[in-house]
Amino acid sequence: MEEETSVSGKWVASPRSFLIEQHVADTMTSAHWHDHIEINLLLEGAMTYLFNGKQEHVGTGRLVLFWAAIPHQTILVTPDSPLICVYLPLVDFLALPIDVTARQDVLQGAFVHQAGPSEGISASGARWVREWSGGDPARRQLVIDEVALAVRRLILDHADGEARRSVAAASTSPSIRHAQALTELIGRQYSEALTLHSIAKLARIHPTTANRAFRDVFGISVMEYLTRFRLSRSMQRLAETDDPIVQIAHGSGFGSTARFYHVFKERTGSTPRQFRMAARIR
Repeated sequence: MEEETSVSGKWVASPRSFLIEQHVADTMTSAHWHDHIEINLLLEGAMTYLFNGKQEHVGTGRLVLFWAAIPHQTILVTPDSPLICVYLPLVDFLALPIDVTARQDVLQGAFVHQAGPSEGISASGARWVREWSGGDPARRQLVIDEVALAVRRLILDHADGEARRSVAAASTSPSIRHAQALTELIGRQYSEALTLHSIAKLARIHPTTANRAFRDVFGISVMEYLTRFRLSRSMQRLAETDDPIVQIAHGSGFGSTARFYHVFKERTGSTPRQFRMAARIR
């Protein structure tokens, strides 16, 4: 997305903006994040994300969906692979009439795969890009409506257990193995008081090795990833629950409400209360 940047870890894209685009997929030099539900459709080739502690494969002609507030990075891509990306605002995703458990599953880090290639999905994706790029308001609204239906079907399949699958790792480099172990640990224990040394000790990895692996794979430090992960979890609770903000701050691992407000405002441009109010406007 041209409106976003991963240099500082702060969103600059509007979280209320729908966008669809097509480009040639490529490996990312660093992990990035943004407050959208991202839908990918690879027209040719294959690629692999490192997402939420796992390597996730994206195959040709199959929709995948994930919450992009969780840092993610493409680590393997076949050459000249055309990719369609749809960026659905979180508030629009929350407004869809889908199963609550399935929705929460996505916000907790599920990487949702279409069970198999769908007849006509590649042609539909190409039409979405063409009609969105054309700029006609009526056709753009049709694109949004069709994407919403496709997401509802994908989530329904996921809830039925038809779309989730585990793909063997395409790469087993030490850096990726270490990064996977560390992100899995963070996903389990992010609410606790953690330091680089405590995380590395729990993962049985030397702190220097841990940070080097993270920088090799994600382009950011272990502690920066931890901060972004905590933010994604806090945003989920702000949008999905009526839990007090002080409870969310501590439950997300920030230690104090003041620290939570400072980091949230710095990274997202809004306060936790403002974010919650925006998420409730559906």
